[in-house]
Amino acid sequence: MAGIAEAHVIVSGRVQGVWFRGSTQRVAADAGVHGWVRNLPDRRVEAVLQGERTAVEGVIDFMRTGPPGSSVIDVVVSWRPAGERFHGFDIRY
Repeated sequence: MAGIAEAHVIVSGRVQGVWFRGSTQRVAADAGVHGWVRNLPDRRVEAVLQGERTAVEGVIDFMRTGPPGSSVIDVVVSWRPAGERFHGFDIRY
């Protein structure tokens, strides 16, 4: 999809049970970024972000720190061609 950047993000550290998904959803929605975020069984958080590249980068910057109470150890970002087009930003379970 031309003009749409997509990033797959994996965040490690103390990122579950600290409102990380909800905070990411709020930041993404405020930035006009679409996609989803979810907890992984291994205690990491995974997200797919779509939107203007600078907006997506802004959400990733937030995810590098996270909300109060979180402690981010590592963030792995994989840029890829936009696939399925998302509308809104969801928390997946």
